Amino acid sequence: MRARRIGGALIAGFAMVFTGALSAQQRQMTAPTLQPDPNLNSEDQLAPSQVKQPMPAAVATPGSAPTHPARHAATEPALAHGHGMPARLVIACSGPFGKDSSMLELAMVFDSRNMIFTEENVKGSQVGATVLFPKDPKRRLEVWWSDPNRSGLYLIDIADKSMWTAPGGLRLGLTLQELERLNHKSFKLKGFDKDNVATVSDWDGGALARLAGGCKSGVSLQVDPKAHPHAAVDLPADHDYSSADPAMRALKPKVSEVLIGY
Repeated sequence: MRARRIGGALIAGFAMVFTGALSAQQRQMTAPTLQPDPNLNSEDQLAPSQVKQPMPAAVATPGSAPTHPARHAATEPALAHGHGMPARLVIACSGPFGKDSSMLELAMVFDSRNMIFTEENVKGSQVGATVLFPKDPKRRLEVWWSDPNRSGLYLIDIADKSMWTAPGGLRLGLTLQELERLNHKSFKLKGFDKDNVATVSDWDGGALARLAGGCKSGVSLQVDPKAHPHAAVDLPADHDYSSADPAMRALKPKVSEVLIGY
């Protein structure tokens, strides 16, 4: 995998499956151990040097709210005729991305040649992850499993240059105002950490609080790169802020990572 932050909400919001109630601030990801799959071409598998990365700070699980079926009707990935490949990069909390999915089910939709499997050693526990389209930054998607047999979908990670759209219309690059429109109201964020990354802490009863299919979302936002390096110092991570806060909006943060989990 790339040397980058992975899964901002991996611990805080959706954790407790692998290593118990560990905070992201207490955990450090060790070098993952790649498990080659004999059914895949060697060119489609990652080298060990590609899978070293640090564990990031946490993204809190947003608060809950009544489900709005009309707003969040689950939509299966559209398939291109004759290829079994998604014509649109859309995630629904059902089908291949449902809670009971597996790597085999993903392979039936996306073709095993378009994925690799890795194992991350996290605090002595092996966490399995399937990477879709590992060589295509715009189609890359990481799917984490709760069971060692590569089943039981635990977390979906959209990051970097990925063009996938998550349930509720969540995607990379959205502004605070665009998130508010999807949520149908303002929401709360934790302030910025040392990397100038803020995290949604509570959707405040909005439309994004609970998604169709029973999944939840975690969202990280990064300060506008044109902003002063220390512009976020007055909005620290140990406080909550409204998305409508003028000081928060002045930094023009945009979504830098989206996580969907169960």
